[in-house]
Amino acid sequence: MAPRAPSPGRASPVPPDGDNAPVAGSSGEAAARDAQTAHETELVERARVGESAAIEELVTTYQDLAVRTAYVIVGDPDEANDAAQEGFVKAFRALSGFRYGAPFRPWLLRIVANEAINRRRAAQRRADLRLRVATADPVGGSPPGPEESALGAERRAELLLAVNALRPEDRLVIAYRYWLELPEAEMAEALGVARGTVKSRLSRALGRLRLSLETGHAAGREGSGDA
Repeated sequence: MAPRAPSPGRASPVPPDGDNAPVAGSSGEAAARDAQTAHETELVERARVGESAAIEELVTTYQDLAVRTAYVIVGDPDEANDAAQEGFVKAFRALSGFRYGAPFRPWLLRIVANEAINRRRAAQRRADLRLRVATADPVGGSPPGPEESALGAERRAELLLAVNALRPEDRLVIAYRYWLELPEAEMAEALGVARGTVKSRLSRALGRLRLSLETGHAAGREGSGDA
């Protein structure tokens, strides 16, 4: 009987602040990554034979990331949690076919993303992506005034509207790169494409986003002229 993932708690889909992004480069960090990879491989092998403690640790480690990935597609917190939980269940049921030593995170995210896409298509509704665009206070400067704050909020609203208008596939690749900050190799694994395809897919998605923003600006200027 295939192991069933423990039911995750209700995770928040709010992305982390940009200031908390990891900084890579030192040999110590490389050693830590290697140790983490080895530990993850051990967990996966234990989960493969149904060890509940290993399954629980994998769920705890990747629950928030799975929920955020699903949220990019479905745009609803409850639906995102449900899609992530079902993704975990399907992943653990499929562990018998998981390649030994392969990275678990992108493999899991691909399953979660497929589950979320299927749920969204079945429901026949457009998801409303609510990405939080965090703005840092200016270094060594004074806080922005009311006019500057209002302008920043208006620009963020325009960006969110433009992202919402993209296809789920475009939103997913943008979120993987700029929200979840996955490295290119893991993006390729999660998207199920070759590494060389990641750059072209991201470039096309950003091009469509740029076109959407430019179209919105042009429409706004025309509307102002008619007033």
